[in-house]
Amino acid sequence: MLTATKEHSANVAAEDTPLTDGFHLVIDALKANDIDTIFGLVGIPITDLARLAQAEGMRFIGFRHEQHAGNAAAIAGYMTQKPGICLTVSAPGFLNGLTALANATTNCFPMILISGSSEREIVDLQQGDYEEMDQLNAAKPYAKASYRINKAEDIAIGVARAIRAAVSGRPGGVYLDLPAQLLGQSIPAQKGKESLFRVIDAAPKQIPAPDAIKRAIDVLKNAKRPLILLGKGAAYAQADQEIKDLVEKSGIPYLPMSMAKGLLPDTHPQCASAARSFVLAEADTVMLVGARLNWLLAHGKGKTWGNHLKKFIQIDIAATEIDSNVPIAAPVIGDVGSCVTEILKQIGSVPKPSAEWIHAINEKKDKNIAKMEETLSKNPSPMNFHSALRAIREVVKANPDVNIVNEGANTLDYARSIVNMYKPRKRFDSGTWGIMGIGMGYAIGAAVVSKQPVIAIEGDSAFGFSGMELETICRYNLPIITVVFNNNGVYRGTDVNPTGGADVAPTVFVKNARYDKMMEAFGGVGYNVTTPEELTDALNKSLASGKPTVINAVIDETAGTESGRLTNLNPASTATKK
Repeated sequence: MLTATKEHSANVAAEDTPLTDGFHLVIDALKANDIDTIFGLVGIPITDLARLAQAEGMRFIGFRHEQHAGNAAAIAGYMTQKPGICLTVSAPGFLNGLTALANATTNCFPMILISGSSEREIVDLQQGDYEEMDQLNAAKPYAKASYRINKAEDIAIGVARAIRAAVSGRPGGVYLDLPAQLLGQSIPAQKGKESLFRVIDAAPKQIPAPDAIKRAIDVLKNAKRPLILLGKGAAYAQADQEIKDLVEKSGIPYLPMSMAKGLLPDTHPQCASAARSFVLAEADTVMLVGARLNWLLAHGKGKTWGNHLKKFIQIDIAATEIDSNVPIAAPVIGDVGSCVTEILKQIGSVPKPSAEWIHAINEKKDKNIAKMEETLSKNPSPMNFHSALRAIREVVKANPDVNIVNEGANTLDYARSIVNMYKPRKRFDSGTWGIMGIGMGYAIGAAVVSKQPVIAIEGDSAFGFSGMELETICRYNLPIITVVFNNNGVYRGTDVNPTGGADVAPTVFVKNARYDKMMEAFGGVGYNVTTPEELTDALNKSLASGKPTVINAVIDETAGTESGRLTNLNPASTATKK
């Protein structure tokens, strides 16, 4: 009788013990680390996770496609130095998100893809579970790290490991696998509370070695035609004042890569963007700050670099990046902020660049700027890329806080050189892979994080990858203005079917499409413009209203070249058919 009473008391106590579960612990672990926003798309098994996150005060931004949710998370990570969170369902939803995760890893953006998954005991025996897939191993080649959490008491540790992996060292994408059974697991609420913690110093400073700094200074002292080249890693570092001081105290001309535009205003007198080809070919010493010598910089050799080997100083957080394409004379390994700070301490001992070098650059700049202004001053009908971008350039100049998202072939190439940026981390584009499809995801992420307007400058082909997210933009009433450069096709709209058949050519779209009507269908504002003046007026009205807007900018369908400036990467057949 006594034993039965004890058992009964124990059962009553167990029933009275407050419980928590995997759903709540995931949310609590994220909130403990100041993560307040999730981008994603609901479904089995993570629908309740999204609902509960919202109920617990987090913001959930729901998308129409997981890839675009992932892109939003990635750009949020880039802007904040905290991992952006993308939440997806299992299998196909996970794979859609994986595309964005791979792109984030390639671009060094901190992001965590969290996906629900099927039950391990069924997946591992390949018994045919609902959306069965070994997602953990599928993610590994494309992520910086991949983890699976199997026990509710390990959720806080799993989230912490994902955060640290995403932001430490070279940032990147991390995959976190949450089996459905985990989310429903219950443990005592007190035990769950005690498991939670905040990650301490997730991305510790990496101080460069003194001898590396001395070596870099010695190389600079011997330079005759030095150049500083700023990559998006420099922008990510948020060492804006230190980089400005390095440029101005050294007197060395600088060249920003596209997502580093605005670290210093593009109108800065030391900016060499207008003489890009000249300075790359003629410089004898180049300091790379958060930039990699990949295909975007012709791998540091060949015609782009004047066909002679430069002396490179490379500031990078990853030692494995050094000597990846050409020998690096002075590697400086550490985080950008710490490296630049240490170099600044000795930059006074480096002679200023020669007057001849500065004069040669300025002469080339003045010539190229005058040539570009002559082109921009023309007002063809219909508009071409130059006349339309002239209008956007002036609006951005008057509104320097606006974010710019840019993708396309010709639309990207021309906008990068025509539209000046004035503040850091305001320009987001196709990045290291040069991909299409980042447009609406990046725009939504930038709008949510910055709470500032976004102008997405889109080629009509690029826009098609993510155009359905216009509904997402309207649903959350985001101040995003999407300008679609509509020239009726991929590259241009003039190709014809060589057989004379009914199907249009592979690069041609529906003629005279009205993309503005898509936005109106979701309750936003649409404009159809055919002149720079109409485009300027539409942009100014859109910025003033703050409403979701699409501007269908009609461009001459003959404007544009095959693959933009990457024609050499798009091989053409040379076969002669007999």
